[in-house]
Parts: sequence; C-alpha cells; structure tokens
Amino acid sequence: MKPLFPSLLILTFASTAAFASEPQTGSGETDGYTLVWQDLFDAETLNPLRWDIEVNGSGGGNNELQYYTDRSENVRLGDDGKGNRCLILTARRENYLGKNFTSGRVNSKNRIAFTHGKIEASIKLPSTANGLWPAFWMMGNDYDEVGWPRCGEIDILEMGHSDGMANSTQDRYFNGACHWGQGWPNASYAKSTTKAYSLQDGEFHLYTVLWDENALAMYVDLDKRPVQNPYFKFECPADDPDNEWSPGNYFHKDNFILFNLAVGGNFPGIHNADGITALNDANSNEASMYVNYVRIYQKGLDNENTDFLDAGDAAEAGVTDVAAERLDTIHVYGRRIISDIPLMSLYTLAGSQVATTETGCITTDALAPGLYLAQNASSTKKILVK
Repeated sequence: MKPLFPSLLILTFASTAAFASEPQTGSGETDGYTLVWQDLFDAETLNPLRWDIEVNGSGGGNNELQYYTDRSENVRLGDDGKGNRCLILTARRENYLGKNFTSGRVNSKNRIAFTHGKIEASIKLPSTANGLWPAFWMMGNDYDEVGWPRCGEIDILEMGHSDGMANSTQDRYFNGACHWGQGWPNASYAKSTTKAYSLQDGEFHLYTVLWDENALAMYVDLDKRPVQNPYFKFECPADDPDNEWSPGNYFHKDNFILFNLAVGGNFPGIHNADGITALNDANSNEASMYVNYVRIYQKGLDNENTDFLDAGDAAEAGVTDVAAERLDTIHVYGRRIISDIPLMSLYTLAGSQVATTETGCITTDALAPGLYLAQNASSTKKILVK
C-alpha cells in the first residue's frame, strides 16, 4: 500500500512532542535497531490511515460484556491530565444496545503491518480489579483471509486475570501469550508474571517485544532497566512445511497492532455486570487506558518487512545514512537518491528491484515507506523511505 508523496527521512533521534510532559523516546535505537514508524497520538483526532475503530458487541470471542463504539466517550485522542497527549480508551458502565458497558478497541489491520523488529508502547493502565481487561497485542495481517487462529496472535500485555484477583496481586500480575493453529481448539503458550511493583500506579510503563526469525521476547520498562530478563519468551524458529501446527508457520509474517480495554469475560472470569467492581461510584463508573505512543524499529534485515499505508509521525527531521559507514557515491537529498555513477538501482530488502536509473537520480514519490537498498557499481546504501 502506497501513501501519497512519501519523503526520505532517516530517523536518528526521537523527539519529544510539544504536547507531552513525558519523553516519548521509549527504549530507543539500540542494538542496531532504527525507528521506522511511530504514532505519538499528539494529533487532534485518530488517523484513519493508521487505525480502525472497531464497533461491535460480539464479546470478542471471550464472552466480554462491553459494546465497542466509535464514540468519543470511548475512543479519542486527548490529554491524560498531566500534559501527555494520548490515545484514550474508556470503559463506561451504561446501557447501550443491549450491553451493560461500553468501551474502545482500535486496530491497524491493512493499514500498519510489519514482520519482525522491535515494537513498544507506553501505556498507563487503569485499576483493573475487578473486571477490566486492558490489552496490547498483534495478529497476522492475513486475518481476513484465514481467520483466527490461523492468522496467529501475539499478546504483549494483558492484565486483569482472575488469578491476580484471587492472589490480591491484580495490579502486578500480567501475562504475555501466543495463540496459533488450524482451528479450535487452538495451540497456545502463555506465561504470567507478578512484578515487584505496581503497573497500575498512575504512571506510564513501557511494554516491548523483540521479534525475529527465531523467537519473541517481551519486556516491561526496558527504557528504565535496559538490562533485564524477558517476562515472556517463545522460541518459534523458521516454519516447518511438514507440520501445519508448527508455530513457526504462524509467527513470521506481517502483523497488525491492537489496543483495547475489555470489560469482563473469560480472562477476568466475570460474566455478569454485578461482578464488575472496577467501574463504580468512586470513579463515576468509568476508567481509561492511556497510550502515549507506539513505535516500530527494525534492523534492515532480509527477513523484515513493512507494509505501511501511512508514514507515521516523523522524529527529529534529518537525512542521514542508515548504514553504519558512510558511502560517498550515493547521497540522499529530500525525496531524491543521487548517485555519482549514472547507473543505479533500488531494491527491497527481499531483493526485488523497484526502480532503476541511467541518469543518477531516483525519486521516491511512488514508493511505500520502508527500508530499501540503493546500489551502483561501487556502493550499496541502506535507505529509509518515509
């Protein structure tokens, strides 16, 4: 999918948005990762080229009690009360189209999808007990073609499980999970964790997944503690064509992003409105999940992919080489790639030629955002098109 007139921007330093009092930098461009896409949620309205607001009361396949709406009461961009512009998903106790609750859920299906890299979101969670179920997760972008669980599902953060309530650790108990398979019952791997500190303390916490051709590894607050063990790790090496249930067949393809705040259902183990005590008179029967930003990083490897309908929010503007060493026969100026040698070609990281020139100049107006290789007789340069 191609946006109109993408430009060449190499994202070298993340900026702090003018609206935000908290830095929107995340864990940063570490270990060879380059920022390739982000939504800082600093606009006035949610960008429809990035996000779809879901509207349904289906229960999400989990017997959830809410009706997801596109009303501003449930989904909006706004201030968290501390100067941070955010995506705000609000659960409310109200009678609506046969349901006792409303809430919000957004996804980037067929808009923002990618394979492998580092993805992270800064999230401020509501008090979940009893009955709220916030989540940050991904599914295969082939969902419309193959359905669930064949698309695969990667749950980066889920809170509000019945075990946390039973142990009185509901503000610290959370999990990561993967689900896949040819049909129901599906295959799953999940791991729960109880943190030493609250994740529902009214502050933002960073949730990160490192995803490559071998494994998925998830972390919390990697920006504050860059050296730590993952709270979830799932080995899923390359696909196995002889075993249709092999997890590698499901977790090495484009995924899209989801954020939602569910009410009740199988995860909290609450299936009636009276059991939802998290929405009460003290909080005016509503509670919100705040997402300050979401960012995608990649290393420019052959096994990575991007399919972005929208280029995302730019970090600090600038044009620089992604490659570690500067190669002086190929240069980038605005939306132009200039070669000192007239014959030059542009390739995707998978090796497909997308442009060639005998004049030494290629413009990027018709290219989708992502990482490319520009090559002439003496140089190869990695370039990020934004």
